[in-house]
Amino acid sequence: MKASGATTQGKHMIATACSSVTRLATGILVCAGAFATNTLAQGYPAKPIRLTVGFSAGGSTDITARLVAQILSDSLNQQVIVENRPGAGGTLADEKVARSPADGYSLLMMAGSATITPALRKVPYDVERDLAPVSLITSVPYVLVVHPSLPVRDVKGLIALAHSMPGKLSYGSSGVGTSPHLAGELFNLMAGVRTVHVPFKGAAESVIATAGGQIEMNYPTTAAALPFLESGRLRPLAVTSARRVASLPSIPTIHESGLPGYDRFSWYGLLGPAGMPKDIVARLHAVLDKEVNSPLMRDAFGKQGMQPQTNTPEEFAALIRRELTENARVVKLAGVKSE
Repeated sequence: MKASGATTQGKHMIATACSSVTRLATGILVCAGAFATNTLAQGYPAKPIRLTVGFSAGGSTDITARLVAQILSDSLNQQVIVENRPGAGGTLADEKVARSPADGYSLLMMAGSATITPALRKVPYDVERDLAPVSLITSVPYVLVVHPSLPVRDVKGLIALAHSMPGKLSYGSSGVGTSPHLAGELFNLMAGVRTVHVPFKGAAESVIATAGGQIEMNYPTTAAALPFLESGRLRPLAVTSARRVASLPSIPTIHESGLPGYDRFSWYGLLGPAGMPKDIVARLHAVLDKEVNSPLMRDAFGKQGMQPQTNTPEEFAALIRRELTENARVVKLAGVKSE
């Protein structure tokens, strides 16, 4: 009996010792992991960073990316290379970054249209699951404009006219499923009217067609609209964002012109692959939050019709989630089909 008790006691001592060793080893691994992460963040960036853009050079997404690349290069003392990978409405670039190592050396300049595409067709990644938001960079409101021959001076007048002639008024956009297209569909849904969408190959063609009187309405960006507003070839009724725009201070919002809650704008933001070290995300965010809102950058973005608007990674993630939900709702209710 004594021998049996000694054996039991010995086994208990061995188990206790093994448990202690296991806890010690686990603690060492956790500390090593935290140390490795901190070391990675402190030494970051040790090589050039690649910033991928899903659209061709010269467009708004590309211009935003190049301004951000300059900011990061100057602040981090490391080269930031802008890589244009156009195709499939930006999804080729989104997927590339989503599948890249989450080490902070592969970043993405995303356009707000990325939150529309999943509502139109299946994409090979999940925006929320596979990408890590760093910060919103800019927002780009639209302007509801009409051809001067249309006998309306404000949003209420346009709604009344549209009610009196359902399906007769048309508005243009740069294509099916674009943000300006959904701006028009959201207007239809909230106002209870039926205006007809006419897609064009690009935003410029769409605005020119409106100024030429081929279609009655449009939702161009403020930068695209300004030359036509100044020449009197288009009449502004309201801006689409919830707040007024600095470049058009006298133009009211649709929200305050008869459709409370209307808020539609494009945006551009910086993301990386899911799983990027939090310290690296925090460092990138701190640089952007400071520099994007500087007077120099505000002027640079303002010349492109953009409004600098940074936020925290958590706030950016919430914006993306909200946009995915809202765009899916508008697409479904309006019956929008991908081309």
